[in-house]
Amino acid sequence: MSNIKLVVFDLSGTTVSDDNAVAQCLYEGAHHFGLTATVEDFQKTIGTNKIHLYEFMIARDNGHEVLIENLEQYSFPEYHQEALKIFNYYSIIMVEYYKRQVKPMPGAEDVFNWCHQNNILVATDTGFHKDVNTAIMDGLKWKERNLVDLTLDVEDTNGIGRPTPYLIHLAMKELGVQSVHQVIKIGDTPADLLSGYNAGCVGNIGVLSGANSKDVLLNYPHTHIIDSVVDLPHLIETAFNLKK
Repeated sequence: MSNIKLVVFDLSGTTVSDDNAVAQCLYEGAHHFGLTATVEDFQKTIGTNKIHLYEFMIARDNGHEVLIENLEQYSFPEYHQEALKIFNYYSIIMVEYYKRQVKPMPGAEDVFNWCHQNNILVATDTGFHKDVNTAIMDGLKWKERNLVDLTLDVEDTNGIGRPTPYLIHLAMKELGVQSVHQVIKIGDTPADLLSGYNAGCVGNIGVLSGANSKDVLLNYPHTHIIDSVVDLPHLIETAFNLKK
């Protein structure tokens, strides 16, 4: 038995196949409304609150001296309504994308089963809002198939998503896990690693299957960087005291 009681998995790029679609859809929304952001900007910031992200992009275009690395430190409520229009456009194309093609990352479902076989609870968290999260879950049927125990999105924490620790702590509360020393967070973005760090998780793991390279993820707090979620069971067995 492992001393790990819960793994909180990111969705797109970690357990859900992405092909850079999230960054592309975010960029398409920005481009449609005339923002000067690049696809690379969105690759760096996937996993954050998308409305807040668009507020930042608008502020930057309006001459505010801001750094994308410090995205979550800024607040621009004056741009909220404009950002909401862009976000609503993005949401439509993102939902349509996942309705057309949603598939798990290779091996992800096997990892969920492995966790359950070893008495480890499985939760998913995401920077998506509920409409996109629902489209993904409707397509994959993970809860109906008893592959995951809890699915959370940014609306479950009143829009305050990653890199805050709130989604992870809510998963712990809902699933009855008492200690962050029994929790692993895993994801493919800086926002994932920052949320795991801010939550105090004993394992804070980056994966290279999504939008960000190892060179990017190494700049953020982490305990391990692995190629994909498929490598997680071996890591738990060797680094987190799994006892058969």
